Amino acid sequence: MKIFGLDFTSAPGPKKPITAAVCDLKEDLLCVHEVMKINSFAAFESFLRLPGPWVAALDFPFGLPQKLLSNLVWPETWVDYISLLSLMDKTQFEQTLIHYRENRPLGDKHHVRTTDKYAGACSPMMLQRVPVGKMFFQGAPRLLAAGVSILPCYPTDADRIVVEGYPALIVRKLIGKRSYKSDERNKQIPDKATARHDIVCGLRSPKLSNQYGVTAIELPGKLVEACIQDSTGDNLDALLCALQAAWAYTQRNNGYGIPSGSNRVEGWIVDPILLMY
Repeated sequence: MKIFGLDFTSAPGPKKPITAAVCDLKEDLLCVHEVMKINSFAAFESFLRLPGPWVAALDFPFGLPQKLLSNLVWPETWVDYISLLSLMDKTQFEQTLIHYRENRPLGDKHHVRTTDKYAGACSPMMLQRVPVGKMFFQGAPRLLAAGVSILPCYPTDADRIVVEGYPALIVRKLIGKRSYKSDERNKQIPDKATARHDIVCGLRSPKLSNQYGVTAIELPGKLVEACIQDSTGDNLDALLCALQAAWAYTQRNNGYGIPSGSNRVEGWIVDPILLMY
């Protein structure tokens, strides 16, 4: 099965592209072939239309918190509120979130989805620092337009399947809370390179591999070096998403690792640690 892992960005370009790990899952061996750079949304849209079958994990929230949708009186189904968002421009969406937060009390300005709470992830309403709200706005409508099967939000019969990844869940298992990346040059210190090296080594450990349904990860030496040397962490995050996509495929007879009771309006992050919820 063809497997992709994508490190997403809300404004792709040559300096900060969308990064895609291109892999094959052969029985229980995950073979990583290359890391591909996607420099524009047009190229991303073309990528989503690559012939299937394939499974891809993308590291941005596919949905918004139920509480926000209810308070805004937006449509009650994922496809309907994503279609509504498709009619907005970026400024309209961002101003909607800013206006919503203005008069809310501290501690109740950024809601989280159920899956965010369990995963320790940021609110999809965030526009600063980690701008996952901007990533959601740019990503989710494009998924709908591409006609892929979006799990669990909008499953279809398409053989191009996308799930939501979150690399931090794997990183925490391997190196705890150590920092391993930064887009800011003055924060790209040797300790972070050491952390990336430790993550790559951890990915090859049988214990972690077995948790994700594969017995080994085949990673060429040049890609090992690319993951360690990339101070932004984009190459490594794409690889981590690919591992989550591969695990989701191994769970295809079990809802692709997504609990049956998950909120389809909000979406769900795929990772074995979240199966307990």
